[in-house]
Amino acid sequence: MFDYSGRVTIPAPPWQRPSRSRPVKPPLGRDAIVAAAMTVLDAEGLAGLSMRRVAQELDTGPASLYAHVSNRDELEELVYDRILGEVTVPEPDPRRWQEQLRQLMRDVVAALGRHPGSARMAMGRVPFTPNALVLEEATLALMRCGGLPERTAALGIDLLFLYATATAFEDSVSANDWGDEETARARQAQISGYLGSLPADRFPNLVAMAGPLVTGDGTARFEFGLDILIGGLATASPRGNPEFSPESDARH
Repeated sequence: MFDYSGRVTIPAPPWQRPSRSRPVKPPLGRDAIVAAAMTVLDAEGLAGLSMRRVAQELDTGPASLYAHVSNRDELEELVYDRILGEVTVPEPDPRRWQEQLRQLMRDVVAALGRHPGSARMAMGRVPFTPNALVLEEATLALMRCGGLPERTAALGIDLLFLYATATAFEDSVSANDWGDEETARARQAQISGYLGSLPADRFPNLVAMAGPLVTGDGTARFEFGLDILIGGLATASPRGNPEFSPESDARH
């Protein structure tokens, strides 16, 4: 018999105890920790993500993680950055910048949606991690190639990412109520019926619009918001609004 190195091997004698040594673990590092954290997040959500739980996933103790990640907050930041790395950034095209910007925001929401609870990590956090910076650079490039002034682009990027992360967060929270088409229709009918039953003299608009207020799924509502936001930003571009001037932008 030969082993993989070509050396001759022989069976162990029956009186020799077989080796009980465990396989050598791969070296622990940030990449392994983040990968394990992603596994925990996808299986258990953000509530299940902890240094102790990630250590269990890696078959080690929590203390060994702290040599690579200082605390849970840093772990969440690293995981969030890994998720942002799933978003493909486009090469800016001045003729298509608005549609490219729409698609980029769709892709951000989709990436966050693939990992339950991840949108909550973005709340109150301004990430300066590698993938976040790449995504921010791409977003600013799209707006600037569309002719948006610097101040408009600087405020617009905050608005767009707030909208995208809030949408993904709401989707994750409402998944139980709107999980499938049949459930969503039943929930919409329930809400519409309740609004329509309110006293019309006190709530005339809610009663009159009981149907339209719950019409359309999350995708339609998200697209409506994108149209409003990006269309509004486009009016600040001299190319999209002949009456706009950089001086008027500077006054705001």
